[in-house]
Amino acid sequence: MAVSYKDLGLVNTKELFKKAVDGGYAIPAYNFNNLEQLQAIIQACVETKSPVILQVSSGARKYANATLLRNMARGAVEYAAELGYEIPVVLHLDHGDTFELCKDCIDNGFSSVMIDGSHHPYEENIALTKKVVEYAHAHGVTVEGELGVLAGVEDDVVAEHSTYTKPEEVEDFVKRTGVDSLAISIGTSHGAHKFTPAQCTKNADGVLVPPPLKFEILEEIEKRIPGFPIVLHGASSVPMQYVNQINEFGGSLAAAVGIPEEQLRKAAKSAVCKINIDSDGRLAMTAAVRKVFMEKPGEFDPRKYLGPARDELKQLYMNKNINVLGSAEQA
Repeated sequence: MAVSYKDLGLVNTKELFKKAVDGGYAIPAYNFNNLEQLQAIIQACVETKSPVILQVSSGARKYANATLLRNMARGAVEYAAELGYEIPVVLHLDHGDTFELCKDCIDNGFSSVMIDGSHHPYEENIALTKKVVEYAHAHGVTVEGELGVLAGVEDDVVAEHSTYTKPEEVEDFVKRTGVDSLAISIGTSHGAHKFTPAQCTKNADGVLVPPPLKFEILEEIEKRIPGFPIVLHGASSVPMQYVNQINEFGGSLAAAVGIPEEQLRKAAKSAVCKINIDSDGRLAMTAAVRKVFMEKPGEFDPRKYLGPARDELKQLYMNKNINVLGSAEQA
């Protein structure tokens, strides 16, 4: 039997995106697959009074079980209220690649889905996206489409090369599909290793600086579909303190470079109203877990290493909401 997101206390993205575009901020879209990640996300967003999009990839559904994830989202809404502030919570499918997957998520309480047809030829992308939109809108669920391909590897999403979004296609795509938001490619990429050292320059301190985002593409897209909600994927900044901590405590992350936070701040003030962040969270948790294991090699209680990982993740996300996305105090 189908479950409506409304019965879980969730909201779709329609009004949230309108407020974000008008207000010049972006709503955080944080991926989760377990309890500690969910606790950190809700605590951070309640304490900063930020709306939040809980993202679930197809890989997360396989890992954590669709029924458990749905009920965790219901619990997240109740947990936020218990913490003292009811924030808008969206449950969103990240990188759905088939109509069947999107339909299953809609039937299981998701309030928003992404259909990523960006790897298909243009007309196939339109046909697939339109089919998902028609089913989703019949159930009050919002849909994110994608034009352009992001390079990198994250969960089940793999692409060798990136293709920038073509501004001349966006108006036709949005009109013919009826999507509610559009993910574009302007130089972000999936995973922690977004850029090779050869793609970067070095500043005066010898720190690798990645190539800037293609804001000229974003500006052209804004001209063609003014006020339309835009989404950035692959927008982790890869904080060096976590990379260094992972390496210090036995890990091996070479030349990991992400998107500078000041570029994300600039994007958040435009029509970009949803910014996806996953790899930064993985780095924060891994750094905290490795520190516990190295400093307390006898520790075997998962709460004693997952607890510090959760607390580090919460601090990271509070900083993102306040200083990067501008979503604090917007709930």
